[in-house]
Parts: sequence; C-alpha cells; structure tokens
Amino acid sequence: MPGFWSDRRVVVTGAGGFLGHAVQRGLIRREAEHVLVPTAADYDLRDRGAVGEMYADLQPELVLHLAARVGGIGANQLRPGELYLDNLLMGTYVIDEARLRETPKVVVVGTICSYPKHTPVPFREESLWQGYPEETNAPYGLAKLAQLVQLQSNRAQYGQNGVYVMPTNLYGPGDKFNAAVSHVIPALIKKCVDAAAERADHIEVWGTGSASREFLYVDDAAEGVLLAAEHYDGAEPVNLGAQQEMPIKDLVELIVELTGFDGEIRWDRTKPDGQPRRSVDPSRAAEAFGFKATTDFRTGLETTISWYRENKVEAEARTH
Repeated sequence: MPGFWSDRRVVVTGAGGFLGHAVQRGLIRREAEHVLVPTAADYDLRDRGAVGEMYADLQPELVLHLAARVGGIGANQLRPGELYLDNLLMGTYVIDEARLRETPKVVVVGTICSYPKHTPVPFREESLWQGYPEETNAPYGLAKLAQLVQLQSNRAQYGQNGVYVMPTNLYGPGDKFNAAVSHVIPALIKKCVDAAAERADHIEVWGTGSASREFLYVDDAAEGVLLAAEHYDGAEPVNLGAQQEMPIKDLVELIVELTGFDGEIRWDRTKPDGQPRRSVDPSRAAEAFGFKATTDFRTGLETTISWYRENKVEAEARTH
C-alpha cells in the first residue's frame, strides 16, 4: 500500500534494534517518506516526560512501538525486575501519550512469552488468560501483556486505535550474539562457530533438548507488523508465526551441521529448558491482514550464520 505510507509521519521506537532494522527495510521497500527513528539517547521511553517530548517534537500519525528490553533465559533469570519494569514503563507511556495526543494509530509488538506455560499447541490468542507464563520469562511476558490490557481498555473508554501483534521467536541477520542477552539461535550459532574455529571437541548446551520452539525470520515478522499497520484495526491480539515448530535437540543438530562443527554435544541438564513447547496458530493474521511467513527455515539459518561470520564484532557487541 504505497499510498498508505507516502504522507504519514511514522515514528518507529526501537528502530535501531533487531526487528527495528527489518521494519525500516520494509518501510524503504514501501517508499515511506516520513519515517522518524528516535533513539534511546534522544528520548528515554521509561520517562513519561521524555515520551511526551518525543510526541511533541515528532508529531506522529502512526507509532510502531518495537522498543523493548529482551534477553534469553539467562538474562531473564538474572534481571527479572529490570526487564519487567523497563518494558512496562515504555509501553505504558508510549500508549498513553498516543491516547492523550489523539495519535491516529499505534501498533504495539508483544511477545509469545505472555502465553501460559502449558498452553495447548498451537497457541491461539484466546488462550492468553488461561494460566501463568513460564517462570523464567514471566516478568517480561506479563509486562508486555499489560500493554494489551491498556490498549483494549483505552479503546473501550476513549476509542483509541491501538493494535497488538505477537511474533513468535525471531531469528535472522542482525540478531544479538552477545552471550549475556542472546536467544537460542544466535547463542547456538556463536557456540558452534567458535567451537569449530577453535577445534574444540565438544559444546555444552542448556537443558535436555526436549523443549520445542517455533522460529520466525525477522524480515517476515517485520512484514507482519507493517501489514497490521496497513490493514488491521481490531481490538484482539494477533499471532505472527511460521508454523515451523522444532525440538531444540533437532535445532542444535541442524546448526551443528550448517556451521561445520564436528564435535560432541553435551547437554547441561542442570539448566532450565524454559517453556515446554511454543508454536502459534497464525490463522488470525492470515485472515485479518493477509500475513504469511515465506522464508524457508534452513535458508534463513544459512543466511544468519553467514551474516554472523561476516559481522562477528558488531554481532557480539550488541547488548540492547
């Protein structure tokens, strides 16, 4: 929808992040002419006054709220309070300032970490309130889920147009490969690439390998966010997924193959597996705004591994 973007002032929070870069690429393809990408140095979104200044300065007609503090299981265990409060404050202030200033639309990116620990697979949006999230990432998941409540409450009371999309686990070029914050795919790629380069005889992997995950290529996720901005004005949350659930054991074996590591895989069963299974039903996104993931998983992994090898310093330096 080139006409949709041609004259809108679009603010993308978190534009310098993993998903943010992919969304910017999507906006360039759509020939969006007025895209504003404030940084954390420009405006601290945890500060209501700073958020108000951002809206006053940039005058957005559409806000894509991607900014978040995230990390893998280890980061969630070490900094649960920080991840809860930072995400809660950022979302709360971005949404409420949009309401106060009558910004025509805000798109908020949530997380499937908000789903209950034992959600029936595939995850359907109506299951969000059927239990407590998996303990290692519950603070982050609940902070993001509160933003859905805020959007729906504001819609009911004030008529605010805010929509909420939930991508499944993301991967792709530009991800964070720093061990302190990386998720499962970049963590495994780094581990295998480094071990192969050092000719190590084994790698250690957290958990038992029995948990499963679904993975969504970051450019596919960005397309889902932009399609929702263009075509969706509903109150209900929407999953973004690829229907590619895979046991962690199989994922490790595939990354071992693609990176050329030929040593032993040792499972550290003292470490948590996280949520037992994650795979979403993407049918609402398909019906509501025509979203369908298109990137083959093996191809996406090969592209990600190549990017990491070519950009190791940058990839390992990113911590936010």
